Amino acid sequence: MAKKLCGTNYPTSICFIVVNEFCERFSFYGMKAVLTLYFLTYLHWDKDLSTAIYHAFSSLAYFTPILGALIADSWLGKFKTIIYLSIVYVIGHVVKSVGAIPTVGSSDVHIALSMVGLILIALGTGGIKPCVAAFGGDQFDEHSISERQKFFSIFYMSINAGSLLSTVVTPILRGDVQCFGGDCYALAFGVPAALMVVALVVFIAGSSLYKKSPPQGNILLEVCNCIGFAIKNRWRSSKRGPSRPHWLDWAEEKYSKRLIQEIKMVLRVLVLYIPLPMFWALFDQQGSRWTLQATRMNMAFGDSFNIKPDQMQMLNALLILVFVPIFDLIIYPLVRLCRINVTPLRKMAMGMIFAALAFCAATLVEVNVVRTVVDPAPQGKCLLQTFNLVNDNLNVKILGSDLFPEPIHYLQDPDEYKMLSLGESSKNLTIEVTYSGHTSECLQKFEQEKTYSLMVFPSEGGVQCQLVEDFIQKNTDGNPLLRFLNTQPRALNLTVGDATFHVNAGYSMSPNMTVDRGQYPEVKYSLETEMGSYLDLGLLDFGASYTIILEEKSGTIGVTKIEDVKANNVHIAWQIPQYVLITAGEVMFSITGLEFSYSQAPANMKSVLQAGWLLTVAFGNVIVLIVAEGAGLEQWKEFLLFAGLLLGVCVIFSIMSYFYTYVDPDQLDKIHQEGSGKEEEDDNYTKTIPNEMKLNKRQKSTKL
Repeated sequence: MAKKLCGTNYPTSICFIVVNEFCERFSFYGMKAVLTLYFLTYLHWDKDLSTAIYHAFSSLAYFTPILGALIADSWLGKFKTIIYLSIVYVIGHVVKSVGAIPTVGSSDVHIALSMVGLILIALGTGGIKPCVAAFGGDQFDEHSISERQKFFSIFYMSINAGSLLSTVVTPILRGDVQCFGGDCYALAFGVPAALMVVALVVFIAGSSLYKKSPPQGNILLEVCNCIGFAIKNRWRSSKRGPSRPHWLDWAEEKYSKRLIQEIKMVLRVLVLYIPLPMFWALFDQQGSRWTLQATRMNMAFGDSFNIKPDQMQMLNALLILVFVPIFDLIIYPLVRLCRINVTPLRKMAMGMIFAALAFCAATLVEVNVVRTVVDPAPQGKCLLQTFNLVNDNLNVKILGSDLFPEPIHYLQDPDEYKMLSLGESSKNLTIEVTYSGHTSECLQKFEQEKTYSLMVFPSEGGVQCQLVEDFIQKNTDGNPLLRFLNTQPRALNLTVGDATFHVNAGYSMSPNMTVDRGQYPEVKYSLETEMGSYLDLGLLDFGASYTIILEEKSGTIGVTKIEDVKANNVHIAWQIPQYVLITAGEVMFSITGLEFSYSQAPANMKSVLQAGWLLTVAFGNVIVLIVAEGAGLEQWKEFLLFAGLLLGVCVIFSIMSYFYTYVDPDQLDKIHQEGSGKEEEDDNYTKTIPNEMKLNKRQKSTKL
């Protein structure tokens, strides 16, 4: 007899299962939270490739549950499958963490280790996904229905708790802990690896307490064989013999009528699944496109607290914990009081609409976000701005263009970069500079698709031009970029936070370096031959690129701050509405979809529908992968495209739902009897179905 927790009817073994699930979900979502930024900043992939690989990994993680179910049901059983695939899972995390250590090999080695690690993690997490919850349910005897229901509530609460905590902690480990001279991705991946080790150890520790069921044979495999036989038999018999009411009836020569009837019921639901991947295509972009959007927003809450772009994903898990009781206890009862018949399929359609609205909100945010972004020059053109370092107004003319029609004032902050047409990959252009009635010429070489600052400064007998290449791409972690232009005859050393700048004498420019966002009222500097003092740089804000011009004023060094790339002026709080909408959509779509699936199938077919449900998530990620790599749209247009596609799919789904006839779980025995004619056998089979249906309606998974 299984040991019980003190004072309860719960088996002691469930403690180990719940803790195991918490640690496993922490490891998965913690790793996934920083994955997109890892691709961008560590592997130096572009945004589209990073998005594509992120969703390819997510897709694989939802294809592999079928493999896990086959292994568990056909060969090893749930317990051994969880053990063996958890070991694969741990190895994947360790390989992924090692790949994030800069000193381990070249960039090709890092990419190879990262991809191998992600494949192993996908095999591990997907393989154990269909086993752990079912294994927990196996620990209860058939009379402990109420306790089993409460177990699933606790189980799925642990999923969301692990997700919430990990999406808060791992971005902090990534950004606030510095290692190997930058963000500590090795630690951000290493802690989830450690949690997966803990999950495995805890699960093994409860081994002697578990109720372990041997493999019973795989119903999914039997369903596939039955469908395959029906198709093959119909093809062979297409020209002879009488027709049959349904194409599955061609399997009657080998399979029971009851099994065929059950498969018909399941297929009716699976057909409704066909439009569902589009919802997941939108939902799973929280960790990719929405995170990338957050990197270009203002992440400051007050003067002392900054959120990290990859931490915004915690909102989904947090809002789930809030929304589920609100919908169950307030919204749905109020709707019923209004005598509105909200069926499960109508709830799912509403969930699609909310997800589409979330992407409309994301589109509005994106339109405003991109206003501070400097787009790179296209082929045959370059970008140019001019710094006037001559103590007089300048007129700058580039032969063949009219970029600067107005005079440029001394130390004037340029409004924006100007587009200079070259007409070829590179070109030498003559620049005329007029000041105080004098005109000088200088020759500079420009290359296509690059961005330049033209510095005009005094020299003996006139002025001199110097062309400096600029870096205009916003930092992926949101922090500002900074460089110094020294107009003095002496070199300087400056310390800004953790960054140290050395600027040579005589109109020299330091390289761009990343600094933390914040106020810098006392930046220490030293001259080449003597100690210096402090400079006030003011606020260096999110997403901006600054050029600080240093010039001598009355025996001290004066500071002029030029904002080359504008700071992020859209606050990250504007992402909250889209997270609220997508989470409301998830509650109505995901939870209701699981309840609907369980209620519309026989008890022994629930694993088939679970596999089909997980495949909709996998195909949804495939859709994002295709669009990210193939569409080539601006981000706001891509968001709008996804919203429009989901609304179109919602219309199709609503039409399909209109023609769907719900099955009453209490009447499933009659359906079986009609399908097989074996009343006595079906009566015994269906006695337990209503309770099983009621049990599974309570299994509300918010994180698959």
